[in-house]
Amino acid sequence: MSGPPARWLVEAGAVGAGGFLGTLLRYWLSGAVYALIPVPRLPWGTLAVNVLGCFAIGLLGGLADTRGVLTATGRLFLLIGVLGGFTTFSTFGYETLALLREQAIARAVLNVALQLALSLTAAWGGLAISRLW
Repeated sequence: MSGPPARWLVEAGAVGAGGFLGTLLRYWLSGAVYALIPVPRLPWGTLAVNVLGCFAIGLLGGLADTRGVLTATGRLFLLIGVLGGFTTFSTFGYETLALLREQAIARAVLNVALQLALSLTAAWGGLAISRLW
C-alpha cells in the first residue's frame, strides 16, 4: 500500500505504539512512587509523572526543534505517543476533584499549584537544557 493511507497507518501506528509504551511507563512510575509513600496525602505519583513528562517534552521538543534529532515519525512516536500516554493531566483533574469532594480544599489547591508550577518549571528546564546541547 502506498500514498496517504499508508502514511496514515505508519503515523497512527507510531502514535499508538508510543501511547502503549507511555501508559506502561506511567503505570510503573506512579506505582513505584506510591510504593515509597504508603499513605499519600497528595497524589505524588501523578505529580512525579507530570513533572517528568513535562521535562521530557521540553527537552525532546527543544532538541527536535533546534537540532533536528527526531524525524516526523519519531516526533509522533515520542512526543504525542509516549509522552501523551505517559503524562496524566486527566488523572490530575480527577484526583483534584476527588480532593474537593472530600472537602480537602487546601490539599486540592496545593495539588493544583504544585502540578502547574513544577510541571511548567520542568518543561522550561528541559527546553533550556536542550538549547545548551
